[in-house]
Amino acid sequence: MTKRPALERLNAALARIDDPKGEGARTCLTVYREAAMAAAEASDARAKAGISLGPLDGAVVTLKDLFDVAGEVTRAGSKVLAEEGKPAERDAPVVQRLRAAGAVIIAKTNMSEFAFTGIGINPHFGTPANPADRARVPGGSSSGAAVSVADEFCDIAIGSDTGGSVRNPAALCGVVGFKPSRQRVPTDGVFPLSYSLDSIGPLAKTVAECAAADAMMAGDASWTLEAAPLAGLRLGVAQGLPLENLDDTVGRRFPEALDRLERAGARLSYEKLPQFDGMVQTLARASILVAEVYSVHRDRLARRGDDIDQIVRARVSKGADISAADYIESLHSRAALIHDMDTRLGDLDALLMPSTPIVAPRVDELTDPKIFMARNAMLLRNTTIGNFFDLCGVSLPLPREGGLPVGLMVLARNGQDRKLLRIAEALEQAFSR
Repeated sequence: MTKRPALERLNAALARIDDPKGEGARTCLTVYREAAMAAAEASDARAKAGISLGPLDGAVVTLKDLFDVAGEVTRAGSKVLAEEGKPAERDAPVVQRLRAAGAVIIAKTNMSEFAFTGIGINPHFGTPANPADRARVPGGSSSGAAVSVADEFCDIAIGSDTGGSVRNPAALCGVVGFKPSRQRVPTDGVFPLSYSLDSIGPLAKTVAECAAADAMMAGDASWTLEAAPLAGLRLGVAQGLPLENLDDTVGRRFPEALDRLERAGARLSYEKLPQFDGMVQTLARASILVAEVYSVHRDRLARRGDDIDQIVRARVSKGADISAADYIESLHSRAALIHDMDTRLGDLDALLMPSTPIVAPRVDELTDPKIFMARNAMLLRNTTIGNFFDLCGVSLPLPREGGLPVGLMVLARNGQDRKLLRIAEALEQAFSR
């Protein structure tokens, strides 16, 4: 994946993490110096002997703070879990696969507590500042993952995505974030947010790096990513909900991106999707995510509620008001809507929308909990579509021209991950010209 020796790249990454003027302390909650050095030296020795374990051999990788690492407590960004948790007996399967592929695991990265906000603020361990503007939030919940890529603490970061927690911070920090089809990567040994919605995905500077990491985590053979022919691609532009209340920056960059794709030969169509209304109605009845996260933390709230981020606590507590009947009805409603959306997307290669309708908010805007929750809802509004309808999706950074990052979200039907990545590679190339 890279030509420079692994140890050289690792040392450069560690120097950036250790820089007291940087975001290393807030981004990397655990740094695996000795183990990473040993892994990098082993990778370089293999390279000298003409041996490779695959495209991730020697890649410097960070892990979100909810993956089990043998012998460590899995904190999930929580003071309570840090104090009460039991050390993991074994590495999560994803971590096992990373090690077997020769990846150099450098650190565990910060996150929203319990992975339950899209803002990325963590009152216990600090908040990594957005690389594009340090006065702004990084997005969440994989906040440290996105910052670790953008600030070059790693080549690839591994995060989780339940309502946009990979794609949202990727968009706000100007990197690529990939959410695979939910069933594609095992979630065993990953601290849960929602059993129905959790998925595991990579963040990196390029689509190719995300594709290599995804294949490895999914247990697939490595493959050569070739861009899909852009001319003739059937790209649907989602209308309605995903385009409501765009801020000035997103409202300018998104149509500019569409114009560029159309000039390159893509066939754009403007799609009204009544399934969005069904999603809103279903979530209004009972949030599957809130019901499930409450089941995970109910006892913890009763015992240690005062030690939990109070915004996270308030959101989790709403699960107490969801009845079993409403939860089950929402599950059935969602299943029907997933089928309808899958059928609806059958004539398209991919669906396009802004990853987030707004750029990263300033930290000082969010002291009022009502404003915090309003911004949180906006940041997760579009990405949630991919999780609710069980799609695969990628957020691509649009050309910035010196401004704040904006992401383009590309969604495809469940199981079409490789096709989506080939399309994303074509769009990435189009935007780089």
